[in-house]
Parts: sequence; C-alpha cells; structure tokens
Amino acid sequence: MRMPGGSVRSVPGVPWAARGRWRPRPLTLCVLLVGLWLFGTGEALLVASHLGNTPWTVLAQGVSRHSPLSIGESTFAISIVVLLLWVPLRERPGLGTVLNAVVVALAIDVMLDWLPQPGANAPRLAEVIAGIAAIGIGSALYLTTQLGPGPRDGWMTGIARRTDWPIASVRLGIELSVLVIGFLLGGRAGIGTVLFALTIGYAVAISINALAQLTSEQ
Repeated sequence: MRMPGGSVRSVPGVPWAARGRWRPRPLTLCVLLVGLWLFGTGEALLVASHLGNTPWTVLAQGVSRHSPLSIGESTFAISIVVLLLWVPLRERPGLGTVLNAVVVALAIDVMLDWLPQPGANAPRLAEVIAGIAAIGIGSALYLTTQLGPGPRDGWMTGIARRTDWPIASVRLGIELSVLVIGFLLGGRAGIGTVLFALTIGYAVAISINALAQLTSEQ
C-alpha cells in the first residue's frame, strides 16, 4: 500500500506472495532467495566500507572477535539464539524465517570475499549507500513473499504484542541494546551505522512502494 511521503502501513499483495508460510510456489521461493541474498550483500557492503555496520552486524562482528566464528557464522548463531527467544512469545515461524537465518549469514561471508575494501572515503561512502539500497530492496522482496518474519522481526513483533508497547519503541530499544553490546565487544560502529539508522526505513518503504506500483501496472 502506497502512502504519502513514501511510508508503508502494510505489505501489499503481490503476484508472488505465498498462500501459506510453508507453501511457497517456485516464483515465491526465487523472490525470497534473491531478497535474502541482497539483504546479506548489503550487510557485507557496510562491513567492507569500514565506516560502520548495521547494529546486528556490529554485534556479530563483536562476537566474531571473541570466538572462532566468522561474521556470517556469528550472524547465524545470533539468529538461532533469537529464534529460541520466540518460544515464550509464541511466535509462529515460516520458511522465510528459517531461510533468513541461513541465507543472510551465508551471503555475508561469501560476498565479503568478493567486495572491494577501498581506502578512500568516497568509494567507502558509496559502499555504504549501495549497502543501504541493497538491504532496502532485499527487505521489500523478502517481506512481500509472506513466508514468515525473520528472527529479529518476529522477536520485535512478539515483544510488542505481549507487552502492548509500540513497535517503534520496541525496535529502538532492541537496536540500541544490540548496538551497545556489539560495540563493547569490539564491533565497528560509525557514520555508516548512523546513515543506516536514519535511512533504512525510507529505503524499505520506497522499495515496497515501487514493487506495489510495478505489479499493479501489470
């Protein structure tokens, strides 16, 4: 649904949306995998820029500095821990939930080996911008498949439902807590982290609106 100013109040219906969380059509599965890989690539672009990661990747990098795990492996391990936190919240996972934990972690490790890590500020900033765009587009593709929330999103909505706190407040509290813990563990936070926090909502909203317009015109 397109809203004024690019905001989104609901995920629009699209031709590839699944009819159930565990019943994807081939097209739905392809869109999901592309979206999750783009999401992981965006995370990797921020890491490669050395200008600061997303809050959850700050945590994953911090964990990797104190364990034999890579950043991608740490991301996967954190996703499993978060999924366990779903149990008391009685959240329902879907195929998208499971593949989110696996594909995003894999994409981060694979793409980090291929992405350049420039020294000059201009190309580093370009990687941050490209990373935010990739995460925005990947999120839109992934969300519109309707195959279940990712581990972190499900935790957020579960807490909001059980406590009756606003989702925005819950999200902010989680992101700030994760960022602080990750930073204390040695994860990299910086201007890229700030730019991500300020723009990712708009990137996701614009991408979802674009998908809604493209599919409505067909």
